[in-house]
Formats: sequence, structure tokens, C-alpha cells
Amino acid sequence: MAKSYKQLYQKLPAEIVDLLAEQYNPAELDRVFAGFMCERPVTLRVNRLKADVRQVMEELRRDNIKFERVLWYDDALVIKNVREKTLEEHELYKQGLIYLQSLSSMIPPLVLQPQSGAKVLDLTAAPGGKSTQIAALMGNQGYLLANEINHIRAERLKYNVDRQGATIIEVREGDGKRLEAQYGQFFDAVLLDAPCSGVGLFWMENPQTYRSWSLRLMNQLVKEQRKLLETAYWALKPGGVLVYSTCTLTRPENEANVERFLNQFPETVRLEKLDFTLHGAEQVQRFQPIENTKGNVMTITPTAWYEGFFVAKFRKLM
Repeated sequence: MAKSYKQLYQKLPAEIVDLLAEQYNPAELDRVFAGFMCERPVTLRVNRLKADVRQVMEELRRDNIKFERVLWYDDALVIKNVREKTLEEHELYKQGLIYLQSLSSMIPPLVLQPQSGAKVLDLTAAPGGKSTQIAALMGNQGYLLANEINHIRAERLKYNVDRQGATIIEVREGDGKRLEAQYGQFFDAVLLDAPCSGVGLFWMENPQTYRSWSLRLMNQLVKEQRKLLETAYWALKPGGVLVYSTCTLTRPENEANVERFLNQFPETVRLEKLDFTLHGAEQVQRFQPIENTKGNVMTITPTAWYEGFFVAKFRKLM
């Protein structure tokens, strides 16, 4: 673990240190940097399509796997004494009764609030944690199109969908910016968990999480995110809900994209007010109003339990 912030500054790309220092006040910046030095425990989501949370807890206790409940989500567990490889050998995992998923990544589907029987689009879906979570929230009733552009990731997505028993999911392998004409204004809800520069995933003990970060890469991703937001708008029915999320902490990929999207469709898009509360961990949330709207966005700064994440919710009015 980095022994001090000085070492952290020396390790991180200077461009991201400067960018974060512009965005956050000193206390918030300290919290972000402290989060970069945390090794988070394994967390999992119980697959309600195949199992009950009490059944899963009983099996974990039987095998001396210690866990803690998550107050804001009944299906989430924090594992205390084993790592991923151990759980991946467990029958609960092999049979698709659980899905290994970070706590932060469970939040966008809960904010989306997909309804049973609805038509839902997950525009950048691999490896499938959010897609299968949405299917479970819908009780496997309705239709979910899970899109992925990368062939290898699409195959992994199909594998996870099958193992989780999410029969309402159709996997589409293709560019999310170029959906077929039949999907125009087709969906009741859209999740865009956008490809991003991943600042929320930085961990100082793993240089692969931060060494490749650059302003150039971030700016390329911003262009991609904006095009995907336009596709999400085009595919959404009037009255429908769009959730935009990233696992990064940079304003150009987050708040600036929200503001641009609202300015692009000022008469037909409304930013919704988020009231999602991480009970027992309120200090990690940073709610920020967007100027000239009644809505707000949520930034989750990284901690010992949470990856850095960003979430915004829109409604298409007409």
C-alpha cells in the first residue's frame, strides 16, 4: 500500500491528479485519494431468479465463509474472509445462484427501477452483472436487449446470462451507436453504463488500474459517451427512463456530459432527483445539483467498500 499521499502523487499520472484537484475541495480530494489506497473485499449479489438470500447465507455459513449484509440492498453480501478464486470454486457460483459484483455497480439498476413486463435496453452490457440484475428485478418478465460491441466480451456476456437463468435477455453483438431502425422509441427504460477512463477503480497496489490513464484517452471516451447517450435517447420511448453511469470521477465524462445532454434536448429530457441512500455509508455520497434543473447527480467516492462511481437519471418527456 502507498505509505503516504506523497507516494500516491508520485505514482499517479500528473494529469489526473491536476484534474481531480480542480474538481474536488481539499477534504473531498483527501477522501478520494484515501479510497485509491483501499483494497476492497469481495462482494456478491444473490441471484433471485435461482435462489433466496437466506438459502445462500446458510450455505456460506456451512462452509465457514463469513459475510456481512448490506443495509440498502437485501440481495448484496460483503464477504469477509475469502477472495474471488475461492468463491468461483463454490457450487453457489458454478450454479449461478450468486454473481460476483461490486456494490457500486449494483446501484444503477436499482436507480433504473425496471418494471416487470417492460422492454429494457442495456446498451453496453458485458460482462452482464447489471443486465442479469435487471432481469432479476423484473422477475424474468418482459424483454431485455443486452448489447456488446466486443466479440470476446459478448461471448462472456452470453455465458453469464445463461448461467444466471435470465431468459428474458437477448444478447446483441454490435455497435451500440448503430442500433437497427426497429429499436427507435422502443424501450421503456435504458441503462447506459458507459465505457469510461475508470478513475473510480484506481488501486495503488495495482499499477494496471491507473498507468494507462491520459487526457487523450479520456477525451476519446467522452466522444464515445456522447454518441451513446444520443442512441439511448433515440431508443427510449416518450415517458421512459434513462440511467447514465460510469466508474470514473472526471467531470468531462460525468457532469459535463449530463449538462450537454440536457442542453441538446432541452424540451424533451428532464434530469430526475436522486434520493438513493447508502445506509450506513452516507459519507461516500456526493449529491450535486445541475444548474437550472430540479434534478441532481450522484458521485460515489471510493472507500474500503465502494468503487468510485457516478449515476444520473433522466426522463424523456415526449
